[in-house]
Amino acid sequence: MAGPLLADKVIVIIGGTTGLGRSAARAIVAAGARGVVVTGRNAAHAQEATSELGAAGVAQVGDATDAGHAEAAIARARERFGAFHGLYHVAGGSGRRMGDGPLHELTDDGWRATVDLNLTSLVYSNRAAVRQFLAQGGGGVILNMGSVLGWSPSPHFFATHAYAAAKSAVVGFTTSIASYYAPQGIRANVLAPALVETPMARRAASDPTILAFVATKQPLDGGRIGQPEDCDGAAVYFLSDDSRFVTGQVLAVDGGWTVSEGQIPPPRPGTKP
Repeated sequence: MAGPLLADKVIVIIGGTTGLGRSAARAIVAAGARGVVVTGRNAAHAQEATSELGAAGVAQVGDATDAGHAEAAIARARERFGAFHGLYHVAGGSGRRMGDGPLHELTDDGWRATVDLNLTSLVYSNRAAVRQFLAQGGGGVILNMGSVLGWSPSPHFFATHAYAAAKSAVVGFTTSIASYYAPQGIRANVLAPALVETPMARRAASDPTILAFVATKQPLDGGRIGQPEDCDGAAVYFLSDDSRFVTGQVLAVDGGWTVSEGQIPPPRPGTKP
């Protein structure tokens, strides 16, 4: 009988103290991992994650846009758990509050901040992982967080063009490194959710009009917003040896977003169209 999918694995999750990353950390521990290092910017969230994950979990506070952030997390994994097998980069988020939006409204600062948060941080973590995999030999696995908005836009409610550009670039970057490092046994794939109920999605998740749209845009399971747990199985699979013959792939865990038209509800009485 096969053992747990992640038996004896040591995984680093950049952006793993809340939302999708924290849910994945719980699933990774449940799948038998020897250890998981999660990182995030908020000390309170890091402490909560440490308590929740128990002896198999370690949390590190820092900013993923710092070039040395992932390097330190990988070093921590090797020091604490004696190995490093996989990286899951989840860190990112909406740039709406920083100046992202439709192109004619996009500010220079919004562009830079959104790209740094969603793409530059990912390049830094992937670079740190690849360097360590090459140094220790034996290959390794990278899973990057994308978004269906990288290739399946929704202009009425989700017009953040810097974010879409960054998430599209995640796909191109990941497939490129997957191709280059395949001979060294280093695999890289992308997990692309649609709308998931996380701290990043508070605006949409609290808007009844958007939720009515999502019910038709994500029609699976009765039509609903996604939950972090919906992505856990795919994350465990990509980080495990069950996906040892898979690289350069993009999996949309989207409730049907990319194959559904979505119906924009009519304006409520008393509101502007």
